[in-house]
Amino acid sequence: MDMNRNEYIKYSKRHSKKSPVIADCAKAFFVGGFLCACAEALSMLFLSLGIDGNTAKSLVPITFIFLAGLLTGIGIFDDIARFAGAGTLVPITGFANSIVASAIDDKSEGFILGVGAKMFTVAGPVIVYGTLSSVIYGVIYWLAGVIF
Repeated sequence: MDMNRNEYIKYSKRHSKKSPVIADCAKAFFVGGFLCACAEALSMLFLSLGIDGNTAKSLVPITFIFLAGLLTGIGIFDDIARFAGAGTLVPITGFANSIVASAIDDKSEGFILGVGAKMFTVAGPVIVYGTLSSVIYGVIYWLAGVIF
């Protein structure tokens, strides 16, 4: 059965699930905000324990990476992400989740050809393009300093 474009669009609209955009945005906003508030509270906790400011600033993302990896490993992070959507994509937690999830998925292939080789399949492009964009930004910044 051949459908023309308009028939397909009507068919697709009838059969596609309606997304609760406002509710999804609200959940993402509040969960993302909650994660950021937790990071600030964690920073203040580290400072109150007598840890200097620079070390406290370093310990917060390390703690978030550890917690995201742990929650991914025990299967809780996916439930949180399913509920919160983009709210869990605070870069550090989403990045840690993508690496740990890939490692877990491929562990049956062994540590070298499975975990080691495929751990960065999702996160690899982020690293590559993040590094590339930082180099481009650095060159532009350097040129601006030389020219102006």
